[in-house]
Amino acid sequence: MPLYEHVFIARQDLSNAQAEGLIEHFGTVLADNGGKLVDHEYWGVKTMAYKINKNRKGHYAFLRSDAPSDAVQEMERLMRLHDDVMRVLTIKVDEHKELPSVQMQKRDEREDRRPRRN
Repeated sequence: MPLYEHVFIARQDLSNAQAEGLIEHFGTVLADNGGKLVDHEYWGVKTMAYKINKNRKGHYAFLRSDAPSDAVQEMERLMRLHDDVMRVLTIKVDEHKELPSVQMQKRDEREDRRPRRN
């Protein structure tokens, strides 16, 4: 099955438990449609570059899935209909990286950074 990575932003007035509950909810949507949630990361509340629906901050979550395209389309449809989810981004990838995502790594652990220009 194809591999996907999803990032979604939930409203800032949710609690951390509610935001993590959204991850579990959308994981079960994938499972019900023949896919599976390989891994997920909750990135926490972050400030956005611009306001979305009058919100300056949002709960960010990152999901890795192994699912058929029908399951991904159904999950995206439900995310767009959900009142607490403000934005969704899904990309298809060739393979999942085993390391934590760049958002979860500390600055010292990032290897492939180029030197700063003067």
